[in-house]
Amino acid sequence: MGLEQDINQTNFRNEYQKAAINLIYTYNWMYERMKGIFDKEDITPQQFNILRILRGAGKPISTLQIRQRMLDKMSDTSRIVDRLVAKELVQKNTCVNDKRLVDVSITGPGKKLLEKIDKYNAEMDAIFNNLSDTEAKSLNQLFDKIREGK
Repeated sequence: MGLEQDINQTNFRNEYQKAAINLIYTYNWMYERMKGIFDKEDITPQQFNILRILRGAGKPISTLQIRQRMLDKMSDTSRIVDRLVAKELVQKNTCVNDKRLVDVSITGPGKKLLEKIDKYNAEMDAIFNNLSDTEAKSLNQLFDKIREGK
């Protein structure tokens, strides 16, 4: 189904406006599908992102380093980390090299939760099942090109 039918709008100022609205609409559409997976595990997409970053880092990193790697640059990283600490999915410790900093690391339960969510990878990938690898690569290049025009 096309954008026009989905949002019941046929008039756009130009193709750029339509592309921007399509991008926002598609983001929200995808977010809702993926959010359902996270809701099953009582975790937010931002919390998942931080757990994913910590697992990938393989060692404790600061909240500043986490923020630099976050997909959602506007998020309050410290507050999200504190919620993960409360859920015992991450832990905070004083940085060994600089006592003014706090290092964050993923805990065993955090790793187990990610392993559980990993089982949904096929479900997440299925969102793109109607795209070929070439189309997905082209889409990635287009998104990168849009962001390069900041």
